[in-house]
Amino acid sequence: MDSMELTELWQRYERFRKRGLKLDMSRGKPENAQLDLSVPMLRMDSDFICEDGIDARNYGDTTGIPEARRLFSELLGIPANQIIVGGNSSINMIHDALTRALLCGPMEVDTPWSKLPRVRFICPVPGYDWHFHMCETLGIEMIPVQLGPDGPDMDAVERLVMDPEVKGLICVPMYSNPSGITFSDETVMRLASMKTAAPDFRIIWDNAYCVHHLYEHDRDHLMNIYDACEASGNPDRVLMFTSTSKITFAGGGIAAMGASPANIARHSALLTYQLVCYDKLNQLRHVRFLPDKAAVEAHMAKHAGIIRPKFEYVLDVLEKELSGIGTWSRPKGGYFICYYAPEGCARRIVDLCRDAGVTLTPAGAPYPHGIDPKDSTIRIAPTFPPMSELKSAMELFPLAVKIAAAEKRGQLFPFSK
Repeated sequence: MDSMELTELWQRYERFRKRGLKLDMSRGKPENAQLDLSVPMLRMDSDFICEDGIDARNYGDTTGIPEARRLFSELLGIPANQIIVGGNSSINMIHDALTRALLCGPMEVDTPWSKLPRVRFICPVPGYDWHFHMCETLGIEMIPVQLGPDGPDMDAVERLVMDPEVKGLICVPMYSNPSGITFSDETVMRLASMKTAAPDFRIIWDNAYCVHHLYEHDRDHLMNIYDACEASGNPDRVLMFTSTSKITFAGGGIAAMGASPANIARHSALLTYQLVCYDKLNQLRHVRFLPDKAAVEAHMAKHAGIIRPKFEYVLDVLEKELSGIGTWSRPKGGYFICYYAPEGCARRIVDLCRDAGVTLTPAGAPYPHGIDPKDSTIRIAPTFPPMSELKSAMELFPLAVKIAAAEKRGQLFPFSK
C-alpha cells in the first residue's frame, strides 16, 4: 500500500468518525422484529391449570410443569423426567449447578469442590465470555484449549483430564459462540467415553443454539451427548442446558437442564430449599405458544428470515473488502461471525471502531481473563442493529482492519497521530 493509498484510507476513516455515530454491536441480541414474533404469547387471561392439575399461579412443580419438561425433552433429546425447567436464564442454571458442586459436591459421595486445593476447567477457545467470567467469579481455574473445525483439540483434552484437579469442561457445542463451529460426532464420542482422573468430572453442555439454524436445508447436526455418555458407561458426566432466550423473549424466556436420573435427583433435592418454584405462568405461556419441537422449528424459521440477510451482508462485505486480510467463519447458525485479524491487530481494530462510533465486543473477550495470546479474534454480532446501522458499521469495519494492518506493518503512523 503506497503513501497515497494510506492517506486516502485515513481520510475516509476521519470522515466516518466525524459523523458522530453511536452503533452497538457488542452483544448477540435479537432485534425488535424478532422479539415481536412472540408477543401473541403474552395474551393469557384464563385457564391457568397445568396438565397435572396444578394452578400455574400457585406453588408446586419445583422441577417444572409437565408440558415444559416435555418440550425441552424434545429439544435436548433426553427423557422428560430427566429435565428441570427453570427461569429465564440458562446461564443462571449453569451458575447454580457449578455453585452446588462447589458447596455440596456433584453427588452426595463427592467432596465439595470448594474444599479442594484447586478446581480446574477446560475452556475451548475462542469461547463464550460469560462462561469465563462465571468461572473466574467462582474461583475455578481455566485451561484454554484451541477449537478447531470439529471442536476442541481432543488430544489436548484427553491429556488434561488425567489430572484429578481437572473437574470439568464448559462449552457451546453447536454454532459455538463466537466461532460458529459444531462439534463433530467423533469429538462428542471422545468427550463421552474418555477416561478421566476425576470421577466427578462434569461437562457443562451449553446448547444455546440447538434450533438456531440460518438455513432450512443446510444446517449442522450435533450428536446427542447424553446417549453417547450413557452408551460409554458415563451417564452422569454431562449436564445439558438450553433456553428460549433467543426463541421468544431474551429477558423473559424459560431455561432447562437435562441430565442423568442421578444428577436430576441430586439437583432437585438441593433445589428444594433454594426456591419454592420457578415462574410456572411463564412456562405455561411458552408451551401453549410453542407446544412441541415442530412449533419451535416453524417459529425459528421466522427468526432466520429476519437475521439471515444480515449474516449474508456481513459475509459479503468481508469477502469484497478484506479478501487476503485475515480470515472469518461462515456459520450455518447461531448469532456470531468470528473474524480472525492479522496477529496483533484485534485490539487496535476494536479501538478504531469504538472511536468512530461503533462498539464491538472487547478484543480478548472470547478467551479466559480477556487474554487472546494472538490478539486476533474479533466477535461480530450482526443480529441486533437494524440493517441500515449494520451497513454503516460494516462500512467502518474494513477501514479499521486495513488501518490496523498497515500500522502493524509499520505504515500509516504519520496519519494516525
